[in-house]
Amino acid sequence: MQVKSYLNRIGIEKREDPSLKYLAELQNHHLLSIPFEDLDIPGKRIELDLEKIYNKIIPTKRGGFCYELNGLFHWLLTNLGFKVDMLSARVFNSKKNEFGPEFDHMTLMVHLDKDYLVDAGFGDSFRVPLEFPEGEVKDVIGHYRLRQHRTASAGTLINENRFELVKENENDWKPQYLFTLKPRKFNDYKEMCDFQQDSPTSHFRTRMLCTIATEDGRITLGNDSLTITNGKSKNKISFESKEEFNTYLKNYFDIEL
Repeated sequence: MQVKSYLNRIGIEKREDPSLKYLAELQNHHLLSIPFEDLDIPGKRIELDLEKIYNKIIPTKRGGFCYELNGLFHWLLTNLGFKVDMLSARVFNSKKNEFGPEFDHMTLMVHLDKDYLVDAGFGDSFRVPLEFPEGEVKDVIGHYRLRQHRTASAGTLINENRFELVKENENDWKPQYLFTLKPRKFNDYKEMCDFQQDSPTSHFRTRMLCTIATEDGRITLGNDSLTITNGKSKNKISFESKEEFNTYLKNYFDIEL
């Protein structure tokens, strides 16, 4: 595992001392270079083994899902001298109107002069570090904000040591995920990583997805469609065959299964 090869993979020419500017460059380049994808599920086993994840993503130019992407990004940041915590996050299910279980997602908190939420593994989300606890950012995809999670009890709102990443949607703020500040270890995510691959209720078992950020939007390949977003423009191409899926995967992501 080599820092230089990792930096080359995401288009960063040199290593620098830890700073907010460098952190923002690393996160943005990561999202523009390495796709979020679940193409190995359920055919191949994803293990929380950093060397295996590195060999999959860096030399062979594949992508991964949150535990792989943020687990590896944590390794890179740590080796570049950043102080980073892995955090457990619970993803919001809009259909059920509830947050998922603990360890549903891995996100990262980087400690500089201030603390910043950083995420390279949530797919379509914020692209630069979000200052904690009330950071806010707009980019080509959307408007994001951090806020403290509050719950209603006996007619009053109770502040808790839990925080939400939210995204603006039609003049309202919709949760993306809920997290606490308790530092976690990589192996803490093993049970949920296995669940995502094994449970018949896991959405990862019913789809194939590959998506990557672009300077002006995003390219997303699903089971039966390719969607290219540029600013407010969206072009969706539907298809039916596995051969077409593989062709789009090669042409737009340079991945061959």
